[in-house]
Amino acid sequence: MKNRTLILLVSLCLTVQVFAVAPGSYTVKSPDGKLVANIELKDKIQYSLSYQGRQIMAPSPVSMTLNDGTVLGKNPVARKNSIKNVDETIAPLYGKRKAIKDQYSELTINFKGDYAMIVRMYDEGFAYRFALNKKGEVIVQDEEATFNFAGDYTVWSSLSSNNSFEHSYENFYTERKISQLPDSLIMLPVLVKHQDFSMLISESDLDDYAGIHLIKNTETANGLKATFPRVPTKWTPGGHMKFNLIVQERANYIAKTQGQRTFPWRFVKIATNDIQLLDTDLVYKLSDAPAPGIDFSWVRPGKVAWDWWCAINLLGVDFRSGINTESYKYYIDFAAENGLEYVNLDEGWSDQYDLMKLDDQIDLKEIVEYAHSKGVGIILWCVHYPLDEKLDEAMAMFKEMGIAGLKIDFMDRDDQVMVDYYHRIAKAAAENQLLVNYHGAYKPSGLHRKYPNVINRESVRGLEYNKFSKPYGTTPEHAVTIPFIRMAVGPLDYTPGAMTNAQKANFGVFFDRPMSQGTRCQQLAMFVVYEAPLQMLSDAPTAYRAEPVILEFLKDVPTTWDETVALDGKIGDYAVIARRSGETWYVAGMTDWDPRDLQVDFAFLGQGQFNAKIFRDGINADRIGNDYKKIEKTIAAGSKETFHLAPGGGFVIKLTAR
Repeated sequence: MKNRTLILLVSLCLTVQVFAVAPGSYTVKSPDGKLVANIELKDKIQYSLSYQGRQIMAPSPVSMTLNDGTVLGKNPVARKNSIKNVDETIAPLYGKRKAIKDQYSELTINFKGDYAMIVRMYDEGFAYRFALNKKGEVIVQDEEATFNFAGDYTVWSSLSSNNSFEHSYENFYTERKISQLPDSLIMLPVLVKHQDFSMLISESDLDDYAGIHLIKNTETANGLKATFPRVPTKWTPGGHMKFNLIVQERANYIAKTQGQRTFPWRFVKIATNDIQLLDTDLVYKLSDAPAPGIDFSWVRPGKVAWDWWCAINLLGVDFRSGINTESYKYYIDFAAENGLEYVNLDEGWSDQYDLMKLDDQIDLKEIVEYAHSKGVGIILWCVHYPLDEKLDEAMAMFKEMGIAGLKIDFMDRDDQVMVDYYHRIAKAAAENQLLVNYHGAYKPSGLHRKYPNVINRESVRGLEYNKFSKPYGTTPEHAVTIPFIRMAVGPLDYTPGAMTNAQKANFGVFFDRPMSQGTRCQQLAMFVVYEAPLQMLSDAPTAYRAEPVILEFLKDVPTTWDETVALDGKIGDYAVIARRSGETWYVAGMTDWDPRDLQVDFAFLGQGQFNAKIFRDGINADRIGNDYKKIEKTIAAGSKETFHLAPGGGFVIKLTAR
């Protein structure tokens, strides 16, 4: 709940008075002066953006309608305006870097009617939000958020598969001109591209409010506008195995909320090349600081042995593998022997509709105690609403058993009721020292900063689609699209690690014996390219044990980092990223179905010579996806090396100073 004291509406610690360039017009610049926002007060508040003197966003109206008829932003009357400049460093508990530079200029315009508009300017982007200072509760009837572009730009968008607000954020991204967009709901984040720059649009600090979607704005030639799910008032179990709560009736408003609050940020990330999309902290910087009064020092990122992808098919063991105690003890032994922090038990440990009814196929208490004796944590999968129905009982049981975390699934909505669910569960889990991995989830919107125990989330078409989705599955082209769009807003649980790897001609969908599309080295590269503080190893322990060279890499690769450097990339084609943990660097690259040669400039290493362990596509990887070659050599800082990638291929390098 955004129950903040909005002293900012009357007085902020301000340093500079904003200059009004014309009556009813205000400008604020990014710290480097390249990005400029112009706020105009006409019949509605409008913003426009220019970058290095070139308009990139045409005037775009914003407003918010309350149920009493008040329209924030309509015929606005400014009372005062001020700006503050901030330059500080955020030290995240974990992530892709040890320190995040948080430098921005922030304009606040206070209006007649007890509301304000706050505009924040970073070198990498623009953000705005409304703030309200009314007594009691208010009902937000609607919100107008528009994005009017200066031309018919290209849009990389992921559409709701059923043109409904009830979906899992797990679709492909498609490339179209704005004018060619269908009349469908667009899931965020969305990327809008011009040949000279890109704009990534999403939101942050989403709390006690509905998530934003976009649709084509038919009122202007080159625009997108927001649309929101209304508050559900009636729902019933339905969908796949009745795991969803299907909305049957909705109110006619977006949110009922506190009258003293700030609303979510709407932001536009600016990039002059695709490489800049691979490494941004904008969502994190715009979100709430960790929840006060809760200790998060216990949160432990790490790798997870996962049972579901391989259907618990264990080769060469002397017991019947499946959902049973022996199989999970085998997983625990594997995790302990190889330094994996967790084992994930997916469906089968309990009645799926009553978490308090443990399944008699396994002895969960014995499994957890065995895991504890080996230093391994247990993460349990569950459907979201049975957890909510017996939340206090379930949390008490998990705490007594010593469960390490929950993988919560099938929410598939982002209306206010569901957004409140995410926050409520995150808080309850934090108070009981449980990690949370949200699946069937909406996009990251800052919750992972407020509650660092929310350590990963799906909201991506991941590896699992190669188990059941004919004919497309999850393609290498998709694999090198999501780092530029989906990963720009937060960690993603793609679940890499498949040990059966296929080229396009020999890929098939087999639920119990799944394979990846692309090469073995593309799967390895994902462990570095994708940001995932809680990272699954998707395949069977026996599959990894059969290939000790691969297992050695997976044992060593970190899941969190001290430094990240985006090296090269083109959306939908290829991506190359370097990440450092301690004194060790990892570099990884991936390509789509096109083979290509990628050159890596090792200038980021600074000085010195480095021992390099290189995993690259084998000479026959264009026919046999499993084929790879491991080589060891010395690489000098500042040198350049070229790597050949097979179709759907990749490479990964571990670098240690000599």
